[in-house]
Amino acid sequence: MEHAFIWDIDPVIIHLGPLQLRYYGVIFATMLYIGFIIWRRQMLRGGYTLELAERFLMWGVLAVLIGSRLGHCLFYEPERYLSDPLSMLKFWEGGLSSHGATIGLVVAMLGFCIKYRLRYLEVLDRMSMPSAVGAAAVRLGNFFNSEIVGRETDVPWGVIFPRYDYMENLPPTVRHPSQLYEFLLGMAVLGALFAADRIAGREKRPLGLLAGLFLVLYFIGRFFVEFVKEQQVFHGAFLDMGQWLSILPFGIGVGLLIWVAVRRIPTDAGLAERLAAAVQEPVTAKKPTKGKKRRR
Repeated sequence: MEHAFIWDIDPVIIHLGPLQLRYYGVIFATMLYIGFIIWRRQMLRGGYTLELAERFLMWGVLAVLIGSRLGHCLFYEPERYLSDPLSMLKFWEGGLSSHGATIGLVVAMLGFCIKYRLRYLEVLDRMSMPSAVGAAAVRLGNFFNSEIVGRETDVPWGVIFPRYDYMENLPPTVRHPSQLYEFLLGMAVLGALFAADRIAGREKRPLGLLAGLFLVLYFIGRFFVEFVKEQQVFHGAFLDMGQWLSILPFGIGVGLLIWVAVRRIPTDAGLAERLAAAVQEPVTAKKPTKGKKRRR
């Protein structure tokens, strides 16, 4: 313990009267921006318009916020939040679930695809890299909040979280920095997706490849990281809530990758038509409606 790293940073950067600017909020906002840049690049590369890519921004933000918050409240602390539902709105206190964010995005993308008649698997592929960024950023925010800590350990890189131990009325304890493990996991998955995208030929990659890889790599990683995290729900059990919640998406990812290997449908199917439509759209929009005078 004498040589352990002590993480005792104030999670609030600036106090502005009743308002607070927190590291968590800054990291979350930065994550949304970077994720949107990657999403926009993926959509434009696929022949979709900038307007269509931007339309999903509000859908995605709401899906992540609502899904991750509800996921944490209902999966990890249902008794507390169901007894005081208004406390679910206190995002600034922390408590966001990556499993809930995944569910929120999946539902939002389904609605988006139905509304704009897009291929669902293709949109899932294009959202996989931003999802990895989001998963990494949330855990970095947890680290700054001194929450979702790891179990006691004697590894050389162990960290003491005085703020967590004080809140839990515990003596100073050297713990696994599990938040950083999951941050690195998210970045590693992002790197793997970039590599797979490039190796598979970018727009020629098989449909569903990136979505399947994300589900398999991220959730198998989450499953094993949970073994060094403080249990949040099933205290003393072999598996905790985070592991049970990771089994289904991992299984879906495996099934999706098998389907990809069998079907091998190219992502660029219809790309030429989309590019042609994007080029013609400004010209078509200027044509006057039949039977009506052109406005000057």
